[in-house]
This record gives sequence, structure tokens and C-alpha cells, in this order.
Amino acid sequence: MTMNVDWHRALISPATVVDVGYKNTQNVRRFLSLQCGPEFKFDREFMAWIRNGTVKNMGDVADEWTRRQRRALNQSD
Repeated sequence: MTMNVDWHRALISPATVVDVGYKNTQNVRRFLSLQCGPEFKFDREFMAWIRNGTVKNMGDVADEWTRRQRRALNQSD
């Protein structure tokens, strides 16, 4: 039996699996801000990536945001 995460109230860790009920909540934003830094923000492309159906956990999500930021900084040099 699979339990859905309460994205509003659950204690989110890097191991928390992104389930079909995933939502971009303030709780998720807090977690990602702690993991990625205060400059964290959602954009449409990143939100679509989170919900693309590929199995991932919140550590993967934080790593992907960081990777995208590094790529954007390298392209602006």
C-alpha cells in the first residue's frame, strides 16, 4: 500500500519520495530553500520536471535545481 505525502505538513527530507500527489507548497519551498539556499525559486520548467513521472526523491529535486543554477551561471559568463 502506497501512502501519499501530506506536502503541507509532512517533515520533508532528502529521502522523501515525490509521489503522484506532489504539490509545490510552502512546506516544500521551505525545504528547498534550506537545501538550495535563499535564492531558491520555482519556475514552470522546473515544476514540470518535478512532476514528469520519473521516480525521484526530494534530494534529487534539490540536486536538479542546483545543477540548473550552475548551468545558468556558466552560460551567463
